Amino acid sequence: MATGNRRIVSSRHLADGPTWEASEYEYGLIIAYNSFARWMQRCMGAAGMAELSPLEILVLHNANHRNREKRLSDICFLLNIEDTHTVTYALRKLVKMELLTSEKRGKEVFYRTSDTGQALCDRYRVVREECLLEPIEKGGPDGAELREIAAAMRVLSGLYDQASRAASSL
Repeated sequence: MATGNRRIVSSRHLADGPTWEASEYEYGLIIAYNSFARWMQRCMGAAGMAELSPLEILVLHNANHRNREKRLSDICFLLNIEDTHTVTYALRKLVKMELLTSEKRGKEVFYRTSDTGQALCDRYRVVREECLLEPIEKGGPDGAELREIAAAMRVLSGLYDQASRAASSL
């Protein structure tokens, strides 16, 4: 088999048939997710907070997004996380570390990035620009290519969400 036709998959038994490319995509997701998680932790470590998990980093950045307060349901929806318990734990830890503030109004709790959390996100951004974005600008995919990849990933994410609902009804 020529190199260009080689099937690069993590589970050969799932790569049979006419749509074997889905297995190749899934393997790409596995590698990309683990690389991204490792990157987030190392970037956050360089920014001064190595003890945060990838989920906690995502929650912190999401809470910081647009400088607007967020509820648990907002964060879970935007990050496409079904298990609210993991996000609740992350939020509590971030509040305890004084990276977020919380305010209860009625039955809802609203979270906002503290000044300390905002400063940490700013330091993360500086490290990200230096270590990731500069190399991308010098030889990685251009903005249009990145947007196309992101759009394709969102479409495929929707298909996986639909498939998960179908599997739940079996």
